[in-house]
Amino acid sequence: MQIITDNEARATLAELGARVRAWRARRGMTRKQLANDSGLSERFLADVESGKGNVSINSLEAAARALNITILELLQDAPRPATARIYGLLAQLDDSQLDQAYSLLAGAFGLGDEQGREKRIALIGLRGAGKSTLGAQLATQRGVPFVELDREIEREAGTSMNEILLLHGQAGYRRYERRALFRIAEDHADGVVMTTGGSIVSERETFDLLQSRFYCVWLKANPEEHMSRVVAQGDMRPFDSTRGATGEAMEDIRRILASREALYARADAVVDTAARTVKQSLKDLERAVPKEIE
Repeated sequence: MQIITDNEARATLAELGARVRAWRARRGMTRKQLANDSGLSERFLADVESGKGNVSINSLEAAARALNITILELLQDAPRPATARIYGLLAQLDDSQLDQAYSLLAGAFGLGDEQGREKRIALIGLRGAGKSTLGAQLATQRGVPFVELDREIEREAGTSMNEILLLHGQAGYRRYERRALFRIAEDHADGVVMTTGGSIVSERETFDLLQSRFYCVWLKANPEEHMSRVVAQGDMRPFDSTRGATGEAMEDIRRILASREALYARADAVVDTAARTVKQSLKDLERAVPKEIE
């Protein structure tokens, strides 16, 4: 039987702590956020990341789940030396510079130029921007299918959105989301118009996948118009319907828009639907997307 020395144990804990710290940085999470999402204490996580914590499998599982990865991903071998050097360089960049680096790499090596990308239009933005209404009309005009990503995720999972979240959590939902994106891109090489959930931009890897295979258009509006349209639809998710259409519910919209604005702005084009009729916004959208190739 092999005996693990104290030095080996310390090295293992240090490596594990470095991996937790690296994944947290990749997700853009503070230690406090990871603590809140995992149910672990900040002090415990600080000890783990510094290589001092004697962590259990259950604690690792909780941390991995909060990071939206599997425990196997957390424990996998370190990247190749060249990849590690790139990670070291990227760690010094801010979000804006990372986006530029991604675009440069994708352009230089053809990673982002997926076949037929500009034929596949994805509409992003907060609920109430007009994605479903404008998306369906744009699809009709272009003579391509119209799909809603939420419905395709349900199809992928074989159950409703609520059940997916209840049974599999956010991590499971995102896995089904990525599978659906791959399938839609493959099934609609000749073109499609797709609406997405408002939070898709918050998951960097999923948003990168979306942008690599779809031409993304941000449909934006001011908070007041978002609220009035959501109220008209009779669906206040994710806002607290008990608070009505003003006050704290409006603050929810402002907060969400503010937190996602820089992410939405990564889209290939932006169409502002504020103070515009459906007909006017459709014209704006038509001008914003690539022309159809005969």
